Amino acid sequence: MSRLRFLGHACFHLENNDTALLFDPFLSANPFQKAQPSQISCNYILVSHAHFDHLGDTVDIAKRTSATVISTAEIAYLCEKEGCKVHAMHIGGKHKFSFGYVRITPAFHGAGVEGGHACGFIVNFNGKNIYFSGDTSLFGDMELLGHLETIDYALLPIGDNFTMGPEDAVEAVNLLKPKAVIPMHYNTWPLIAQSPEHFKNTVENKLNIPVHVLQPGESLEI
Repeated sequence: MSRLRFLGHACFHLENNDTALLFDPFLSANPFQKAQPSQISCNYILVSHAHFDHLGDTVDIAKRTSATVISTAEIAYLCEKEGCKVHAMHIGGKHKFSFGYVRITPAFHGAGVEGGHACGFIVNFNGKNIYFSGDTSLFGDMELLGHLETIDYALLPIGDNFTMGPEDAVEAVNLLKPKAVIPMHYNTWPLIAQSPEHFKNTVENKLNIPVHVLQPGESLEI
């Protein structure tokens, strides 16, 4: 059994035994963070794009823990220049790791670095497939992602303004057809304030797919 812990905004910590993955570690500047960067242990850090609220504390954590940063080539090389170990990938690519594999998926959003692309990840972690969409709009090829992979958990933004909002996220769930959903990227600031409970009720009533609303610091056994 693996444990997925929500650390606020779009940051998650996924661990099983001696292997831990960290997604988009926006911690020290996060008004609702539930962990300091110095408290985090991980083997890999997955970074969807280089905006401050996603790249966050990546470099500090990677250098302290010797974790490998997995991201698109431009962001990986940016971290490598700062002294981090990296594994560069790009959209459409898939690579095996000790825990399973990572598939890099499209995300329709700014990259935060010149010449780059934002991305998402489908992570096969000890037999479970977790889709971390990153910051993205709704896009039709989410249906293709759900066809290529059986998604156990879809981690989707619902904040609107910078990403898709709740209504579009419901349609994303319909396209992806995951076994369960976890909303993210909402309520960090007033501009992205949303009701995750309303999103949960809509998805469960309309699509009969369970939604787990995690408060910062809460965990889910997967």
